[in-house]
Amino acid sequence: MPGEDRPRFVGRSMRRREDQRLLTGRGQFVADLVVPGMLHAVFVRSQVAHGRLRSVDAAAAAAMPGVVRVLAGAELQTLVPPVAGGQLALPAKWRSHVPHRIHVPQQPMLAADKVRHVGEAVALVVAETRDQALDAAERVTVDIEPLDAVVDAEAALAPGAAILHEEFATNLIGEFTAEKGAVAAALAAAPHRLRRRFHTHRYAGLPIECRGVVGAYDQRTDSVTIWSATQVVHSVRRAAATVLRLPEGRVRCVALDVGGGFGTKGHVYPEDLLIPFVARLVGRPVRWIEERQEHLLCSCHSRDQLHEVEVGFDDTGRVTAFRDTFLVDCGAWNPIGIAIAYNTAVHLLGPYRIANFAATARIVATSKVPNAPYRGAGRPEAAFAMERTMDLIAGALGLEPTEVRRRNMIGPQDLPLPMGLPYRDGEPIVYDSGDFPGGLDKALQAIGGVAAFRARQAAARRQGRFLGLGVASYVEGTGIGPFESALVRLESNGSFTVSSGASAQGQGMETVFAQVVADLWSVEPEDVTVALGDTALVAMGLGTIASRSTVNVSAALHHASERLRARVFAVAGNLLECAPADLELRRGKVGVVGAPGMEVTLAAVAQAARPGWDHRRPPGVDAGLEETYYWEPPTVTWASATHLALVEVDLASGAIAIERYVVAHDCGVVVNPMLVEGQVVGGMVQGLGGTLFEEFVYDRQGQLLTGSLMDYALPRAADAPAVELLHQEIPSPLNPLGVKGVGEGGAIAPPAAIANAVCDALAEFKVEINATPIKPEHILRALDRLAGRGA
Repeated sequence: MPGEDRPRFVGRSMRRREDQRLLTGRGQFVADLVVPGMLHAVFVRSQVAHGRLRSVDAAAAAAMPGVVRVLAGAELQTLVPPVAGGQLALPAKWRSHVPHRIHVPQQPMLAADKVRHVGEAVALVVAETRDQALDAAERVTVDIEPLDAVVDAEAALAPGAAILHEEFATNLIGEFTAEKGAVAAALAAAPHRLRRRFHTHRYAGLPIECRGVVGAYDQRTDSVTIWSATQVVHSVRRAAATVLRLPEGRVRCVALDVGGGFGTKGHVYPEDLLIPFVARLVGRPVRWIEERQEHLLCSCHSRDQLHEVEVGFDDTGRVTAFRDTFLVDCGAWNPIGIAIAYNTAVHLLGPYRIANFAATARIVATSKVPNAPYRGAGRPEAAFAMERTMDLIAGALGLEPTEVRRRNMIGPQDLPLPMGLPYRDGEPIVYDSGDFPGGLDKALQAIGGVAAFRARQAAARRQGRFLGLGVASYVEGTGIGPFESALVRLESNGSFTVSSGASAQGQGMETVFAQVVADLWSVEPEDVTVALGDTALVAMGLGTIASRSTVNVSAALHHASERLRARVFAVAGNLLECAPADLELRRGKVGVVGAPGMEVTLAAVAQAARPGWDHRRPPGVDAGLEETYYWEPPTVTWASATHLALVEVDLASGAIAIERYVVAHDCGVVVNPMLVEGQVVGGMVQGLGGTLFEEFVYDRQGQLLTGSLMDYALPRAADAPAVELLHQEIPSPLNPLGVKGVGEGGAIAPPAAIANAVCDALAEFKVEINATPIKPEHILRALDRLAGRGA
């Protein structure tokens, strides 16, 4: 049958327009992809956190029914290079300004000499069915000499600690300092000083769809197609081309519908490369779908930072100096270098004017799952340290916490404002636009003001109820470069096709980009087909990470459309016998300004621009109407927000109930209010989950104790409060549409806002919450400790 060797989709009905499905091959998840002759892969993973790999005996497994191939690390090491570490390299401009030391261990696709965390892959079994692969994997014998596990970042730096990567002779694999002013002198001269330790624990994104990869090799063209649940298709293609020793043009990566990413799928994993490599090796398509327990055990975790903060301030609460030395537990490998740590360092300043500032980060290897970005990527840790500090300053001086913030905030009249530090793109940080005090006031007005809440709090206290108000403000660099792509094509029927290097995971990108193009071309969004997540559609792209897609893709769409419009008007002018400068766009047509009847449809223009003997293009205009633009942003745009939480704490149980939650948010021009609300509210719920419920716990042997959803507690619908979202909408001057990123912002402030609210509720007991998660048992222990009833 013609086409019978093509992939087909099973299990769900098509939801997308037929033309888009045919154009992109999209419409389902990787787990639904069925390719004729497809084999199934299962990984054999280490049950030891740290040890020397003596041997892997796969003979029994290889003899099992249906087994096609078994690969161990020693054999694979002779065939392919290791996965490149530190994929988000920092530019030379940054390296020249920030003192640093970085080690980037190169991760093998299968461990060959050592294992460094429970769940690290040591062998791969490929069989005709998944059940056969699972049975055979049980027969692989792995001999590991156990070594001491390293599960605490501070202990990992102590003399005598076991070293994970002997080539570096240390577990300290990254270090840098970002500073301005004279911190030591300013601290020494400060009228008041305060020191605290803050800990943000380890948790992760847990997208509803786990990871998955299908690889297929075409012997005729010596090319490989990869279907991966990834946020970065072009990065996967580039790394796979290196492993396969093929030009990038012969490697295609497609992200089908992706059921959530949140940063967890935002870099290249060993499985993304090994599956297509094995498909080429055996000459048949190979499929690997991650199970939930495997995801918890192997997909990257996040957060896990320990901060030592010292702050100097005057009698009014104004900060004169701030110094933070913090550890980042990066786990066994370091897949994106120092990006998270540097995000933390430069976001500590928040919306505040602090002349003397220093942040020193130390990145530590431990025998845990590698640490990589999760929604916020270092910013929630920064906000927690700074915003808890603001409340502690207020407590030390007997001031209202919101007033301390207001006294330190940068005003809108001061923007744009250089902040005296480089961003991780190497450019000087300049807060480009915003109204930080206005956002704080907006959030407070939503609850009737601080005074009204204090009166209600006092009345509740007389009834034996403990209410608290917590606020957390932050800024966020969004829309980072170095570039993003967009292709805009006018089709022969007058509709538009749009492609980009961005990859959607449920954010509504197709809707947003269709709106942008529809506005640019005076057509309906239904006339725009958006195809994302396919390297065959656009030559280069960076992907969907770091709150960057709407900022950068919309700018690329704008500039591509400007170029294309010039060609469309040239052809239309030739048809209408007028100058292109006299034309305008009119609801799917091009017409002469001031002459309502003189117009031609975009479809007619597209047909006139086709190559052929009877084309109607003017001299100098090439055939076809398509433009690709690579937008290279000058630097990031700065979004901001204030989150406000009202909570009630039950002293008997330690339970925390969130009564109200308000977000005053500035993401620049709001393209689609409903989608922005979904992003902010969704991020807030994930932030709430990380504050009150979610936690990865390891024992001393490096075994993960919360390795299933029976133990790793996610927030339920009933746990999520109604979120009141207030827009500020202050345009950025750094891109054509004035937009700022919004994807991560909702997750940044909840830990700090909720912690501050709990401390405010328990202020009379002098309870301090300087670590997450905040669970009922932690509240009860703190109260017992202060009452002298516990350790």
